[in-house]
Amino acid sequence: MEVIQSLLENSDTCGGKLRTTYTQKLKEAAEKLGKSVRTVRRLVDKWEQEGLAGLAQNQRMDKGKHRVDEDWQEFVLKTYKEGNKGSKRMTRQQVFIRVKARADELGVKHPSHMTVYRILQPLIDKIEQAKSIRSPGWRGSRLSVKTRDGKDLQIEHSNQVWQCDHTLVDVLLVDQHGKILSRPWLTTVIDSYSRCIMGINLGYNPPSSQILALALRHAILPKQYGSEYGLHEEWGTSGLPQHFYTDAGIDFRSNHLQQIGVQLGFVCHLRDRPSEGGSVERPFKTLNTELFSTLQGYTGSNVQERPGEAEKEACLTLRQLEQMLVRYIVDKYNQRLDARMGDQTRFQRWESGLIAAPDLLSERDLDICLMKQTRRQIQRGGYLQFENLMYRGELLTGYAGESVVLRYDPRDITTILVYCIEGDKEVFIARAYAQDLEAEELSLDEAKASSRKVREVGKAVSNRSILAEVRERETFQTQKNTKKERQKVEQAEVKKSKQLIPVEPESSVEAVSIDSEPESEMPEVAEIRDRTLRVLKGCGVEMLIIDEADRFKPKTFAEVRDIFDRLEIAVILVGTDRLDAVIKRDEQVYNRFRSCHRFGKMSGEDFKRTVDIWEKQILRLPVASNLSSKTMLKTLREATGGYIGLMDMILRETAIRALKKGLQKIDLETLKEVAAEYK
Repeated sequence: MEVIQSLLENSDTCGGKLRTTYTQKLKEAAEKLGKSVRTVRRLVDKWEQEGLAGLAQNQRMDKGKHRVDEDWQEFVLKTYKEGNKGSKRMTRQQVFIRVKARADELGVKHPSHMTVYRILQPLIDKIEQAKSIRSPGWRGSRLSVKTRDGKDLQIEHSNQVWQCDHTLVDVLLVDQHGKILSRPWLTTVIDSYSRCIMGINLGYNPPSSQILALALRHAILPKQYGSEYGLHEEWGTSGLPQHFYTDAGIDFRSNHLQQIGVQLGFVCHLRDRPSEGGSVERPFKTLNTELFSTLQGYTGSNVQERPGEAEKEACLTLRQLEQMLVRYIVDKYNQRLDARMGDQTRFQRWESGLIAAPDLLSERDLDICLMKQTRRQIQRGGYLQFENLMYRGELLTGYAGESVVLRYDPRDITTILVYCIEGDKEVFIARAYAQDLEAEELSLDEAKASSRKVREVGKAVSNRSILAEVRERETFQTQKNTKKERQKVEQAEVKKSKQLIPVEPESSVEAVSIDSEPESEMPEVAEIRDRTLRVLKGCGVEMLIIDEADRFKPKTFAEVRDIFDRLEIAVILVGTDRLDAVIKRDEQVYNRFRSCHRFGKMSGEDFKRTVDIWEKQILRLPVASNLSSKTMLKTLREATGGYIGLMDMILRETAIRALKKGLQKIDLETLKEVAAEYK
């Protein structure tokens, strides 16, 4: 009103100053009001004719209502609702296309696209508002989850709270020969802050604490994949969580998970109620609708409504599905915008939400932490018993009668790790091997099944009887493979594909240029074999010494035999007494390694001569230690029992400690100090 009044005032200036024209004032008024000059003129005319009442704007009687027919309004709303029911999605533009097609059928004029959009806008706004308030866990921009023991976990950064769950994938898989197997299980680990998928495990084995450990292993370690996965992005996530938040499944309540939490330093929590698990369960629906439902062999989640052609169309193997799943997660799911932020992808939110560089563990250390553990007592002679199997390990003799901690991988219990307890720490002692089963691979479940079968036929359960049962079962399985055995083969293929990571070539190496060209595919066994042969030949290797050869699987000896035959390299196998028995299983291998020298207990001159050789040719300290003197020899003989391996360990450790003390030779005091630790 003030702007219009100013236009009615006399705009002339006095005293000969510059006159401000009426047109200029009109333009200024139009800019202030955000209207055109013509509209402002019209308002001035109305003011002059009608006064203040002339400036009042008349509202339309039908404001807020659509002039289009109610039938069309109903059709638009119904089409949009039906198109967005469940996992279906339909946009406003697609609704307009349906309206246009409907109008063509009826032979009438269709509403414009803007009319359709205006009809849908209130419904879309209502749906968006409902989405923004549906998660009761959000407090402003932060997420809070409640545990079963009444705690509220405020999620403020990445790798703070991880969640985990399992689902049965709705896709039928086949083996390498095209025979139907079953649907695999998928385990995912989710970061609650970013909703990034941190790691997965895909396989046929149902959920268990061991499957959970494999998924955690994948989530914690940095992830690398070969070129056959066709990735355009890197997975990029790794590290350790502070809290592990899950449902109350039996695997999540297991002692094994609690043990893993203690080892890796995270706290396990159970959900207060099922609705708290939306973050980890929602990705399953996304994977199902956007990936699994597009694949051949898709069964749907309802068994009764399973499509009849699912088994006929099934053609994917476990390895192929794993490659597709990894590609989808890395290139699509983790790279999508986070719904809560709008300007960051899930991976960007994870990366920016880190408060410190992710903790990195070596694969070996992590594998030990994820192993199951139990307690046993060491028997006389360094033996111990576990799951009806007798084990023996070096250096265990001195621990007879003591209670120790065993760590084992349920997938292969032929080798176990033995630890003793010192205060509140576990100290590694040695590896223990199942007698007569060193060259086999035996899972915990297989060992239990073999023990039952041996008892059923009335035989005594021992390592030899279990070995005989395993051999008999392997012979039967070669004649007729069961579904479970075929599943194991498929899972082994997936595991193999994860382990064979191409190594970047070193530009400085010119002598043997086997890695100088980029690899287009993951190296297979044949390619690795050829590469090994080229390296050995290119480096001019004349002798190959292989330690712990008694632990080789039968197939490995065939590779060693080929090295011997094709390169004419002298190959020396070193191992325990079991090595001779293992070699004799393959006549062709045995014919090439008939010469055998057994290092037993040394005594007298042999022991003295060996110690003298070790001092002069192995240790080679600045000053002679005179280890072959009577006092030195007596101390060594009592500590080693005449075994060359133990003698080597003691002398090496003693030499290192002597040099750290500033000495130039081994003295009697340091030797006794180290020897006492090995008794």
